[in-house]
Amino acid sequence: MAHKAMAVVLLSGGMDSCVTAAIAARDHRLAVLHSSYGQRTEAREKLAFEQIADFLGAAKRLHVEQRYMTAIGGSALTDRTIAVPRAGLVAAQKGEVPVTYVPFRNAHFLAAAVSWAETLGADKVFIGAVEQDSSGYPDCRPAYYQAFEAVVDAGTRPQTRIAIKTPLIELSKAEIVRRGAELGAPLHLTWSCYEAEEQACGLCDSCALRLRAFEQAGIKDPLPYATARAG
Repeated sequence: MAHKAMAVVLLSGGMDSCVTAAIAARDHRLAVLHSSYGQRTEAREKLAFEQIADFLGAAKRLHVEQRYMTAIGGSALTDRTIAVPRAGLVAAQKGEVPVTYVPFRNAHFLAAAVSWAETLGADKVFIGAVEQDSSGYPDCRPAYYQAFEAVVDAGTRPQTRIAIKTPLIELSKAEIVRRGAELGAPLHLTWSCYEAEEQACGLCDSCALRLRAFEQAGIKDPLPYATARAG
């Protein structure tokens, strides 16, 4: 079998990044990158990252500290004085950006991933961005990644070519659940809750999206919830 090329995968520990990593693993050796940026469920997300990386047999892993995003603030995920909204799907439906949006977060993640990819000689960076069935975050749109790839081309060595891959961006959350099941992705190891680390709350925006996705996919969510309610 031909030697697989290395690809960097941003792996938060959530469902989308897990399925993205499983997709990348079909044709690549995985170099998985995780960021601790002061998010409320930082420790639990890190545990999910380590467990998923083990399950998928990642060749390399890197944990970066980006806690300056906490100092910047502006998000309920990094500022504990801002309450995490309960099942805030209404805001996304109205076209509003919810308070769980971390300002320009994916640019910080991608910058670290591209730096590592250039060091490793990897020509792809995978990120589990989703546009149509997300919380309405502006840094989850295809145009954003097209623009970022142009920045990478302009700001790296002349011989460097790194593509930003978003294999889930046009899928619904239910389609992502089905894709993950087809691939045998370890969805049971993922963590989606914005607020709790011991047991998923079942009420925040992220839990609501996840619960609805599993329900629509006709697949049982392997995680227990303190309060299980689809959004």
